[in-house]
Amino acid sequence: MRITGAVLEEVGRPAPFAASRPLTLSALELAPPGPGELRVRVEAAGLCHSDLSVVDGNRPRPTPMLLGHEAAGLVAEVGAGVDDVAVGDRVVMTFLPRCGRCPGCATGGRLPCGPGSDANAAGDLLGGGRRLTRDGVPVAHHLGVSAFAEQVVVDRRSVVPVPADVPAEVAALLGCAVLTGGGAVLNAASPEPGSPVLVVGLGGVGMAALLVAQALGHPVTAVDPVRGKLATAAELGAVAALTPAEALERGLRAPTVVEAAGSARAFETALAVTAPGGTTVTVGLPGPDARAAVSPLLLTAEARTVVGSYLGSSVPARDVPRYVELWREGRLPVERLVSHRLELGGLHEALDALALGVVLRQVVTF
Repeated sequence: MRITGAVLEEVGRPAPFAASRPLTLSALELAPPGPGELRVRVEAAGLCHSDLSVVDGNRPRPTPMLLGHEAAGLVAEVGAGVDDVAVGDRVVMTFLPRCGRCPGCATGGRLPCGPGSDANAAGDLLGGGRRLTRDGVPVAHHLGVSAFAEQVVVDRRSVVPVPADVPAEVAALLGCAVLTGGGAVLNAASPEPGSPVLVVGLGGVGMAALLVAQALGHPVTAVDPVRGKLATAAELGAVAALTPAEALERGLRAPTVVEAAGSARAFETALAVTAPGGTTVTVGLPGPDARAAVSPLLLTAEARTVVGSYLGSSVPARDVPRYVELWREGRLPVERLVSHRLELGGLHEALDALALGVVLRQVVTF
């Protein structure tokens, strides 16, 4: 099948990306789904910081690579052995498939799947190999999804079916932003009922953490240097919305703090505003060379806990239905995270806006 997709030609081209043009809208050949795989017609795909991290070189991946990992769509074809998903079903695509058999999968979400992580790093699907070519040359998959295209082939273990009444844009954001930000609260922190939560970093993941914490009954304080995001957080129900400087000047402390900015400075802020005996959960992904200043004495004297949480320590098949129910109950307004909609041709400008930190979730619609 011939498709058109946004292919990353090489990592590390400089910003602004509207000038350096690291992506090419290319005609590709998409192979049919193999055993245990699906072909999905993409309806919506979010642009996430993890996409930017590949483009700017902070997360090196093989190229050429068809980008995009946070998406939802309709099943168009099922491969041999798939009997629990049917053509026409809406599915959430998730960027960390789980084999269900490795030591990581036995941790209930605390550790990622080993084979899934290996396949992602190689640019392959979980079942092995690639289903994309361009002029006869294999093209890598991005995190097992590659959703910046009209159609994709994915492993069955990379998707979670959702009911038809869940809109495509909502379903797409459940696959990354909500799993990551919400899971930091629901799975990694597990705060006491009604206790305060503080979120540092108000991109799509941070705002999702705010929404899920509120849905679970926690008052949330939001911290970010961008005033516009603070205003949005207040509109979404944050009990306070402050810059990092304001939070530190006021001596603000909370028993549960989620760091979702992916920077060393944000991590330091998150530690500084965590109360004695409290938990700091970090889900942000800074560059591999980033370093933060941490006082071991403070951790010891105040009995602190620091938790790293990849994909919100989530098991997608377990957690996505939880978020669907919260959305259905009107307690999790995921659609309010969508700040912009665009087409594939606008991805370079969208990457620049994401790098500047002035947007929440930009969604490619098909």
